[in-house]
Order: sequence, then structure tokens, then C-alpha cells
Amino acid sequence: MIKIRLAEATDFEKLMELYSILYGKTMLEKSDESVRLWNRIITDSNYNIIVAEENGMLVSTCTCVIVPNMTYDRRPYAIIENIVTHSEYRAQGLASACLEEAKNIAEDAGCFRMILTTASKLKSTHRFYERLGYNTEDMTVFTQWL
Repeated sequence: MIKIRLAEATDFEKLMELYSILYGKTMLEKSDESVRLWNRIITDSNYNIIVAEENGMLVSTCTCVIVPNMTYDRRPYAIIENIVTHSEYRAQGLASACLEEAKNIAEDAGCFRMILTTASKLKSTHRFYERLGYNTEDMTVFTQWL
């Protein structure tokens, strides 16, 4: 049975395994620096890592960061990032379930919008996000890598 939940402090290694699928390379090993960063992230109430878990394995995830804001009647907005599903678990609604949980978190926080970013150029990925209600018409996003 698959459970949708927020990541916990003990999920570090499992999440890094899932992220390695997203980036095509091994992600962070546990080091003093990565543990400090992980602890900062996992205890930040505005930083939500949503995971789908089956039999102790993380099989899908997305990140939802709530950003405090002084515009739009001081309502925050949410940024959705790091969306990945293990290849053996795709087309089962897991990413959709994680993104739905992100939407619930954003609504509960009073957000006025969610911004989903993806580096994927695949039209099928773009259509997937559009089916979930995201669009490319309302905003233009520019990226500058540092």
C-alpha cells in the first residue's frame, strides 16, 4: 500500500536515492555539511517535502516551499520543485497524489498561487502538469544559474 506523507528526518538516504533518478547521478552522501542542511530543511515549517512510500521505499516526491510575501494582501505563494517518480512506479498517479498534497499545503497556508518549475523539455511532462491545472500562459519564468 502506498502512503503519501511529509518526509521525516530519517528519510535522507531514501530521498537521495530518489533524487539520483531525477538528476541521473548519485546525490549527496551523508556528511556533516549535508546533515546540517538536511536538518535545516526538515525542520523548516515552510519547506515541505512530500513523498509517496511503499514498503519503506520512497517512490515519488515533490517539494513545496511556502514563500512569505508582502504583495497580494500579504498572502504567500508556493513554489513546487524536485518532482520525480521512480521509473517502476510511473503512471500510477503517485506524482499527481504528491502534487495534490502540495496543493493542500499551499491552500492551508493561504497561498494565492503555486509556481511549478521543471527543467523537463518533454511535451508529455508539460501535458501532465497542464492536466493538473498548471499553465504556461500566466507567467514567464526566467532562470539564471549561479
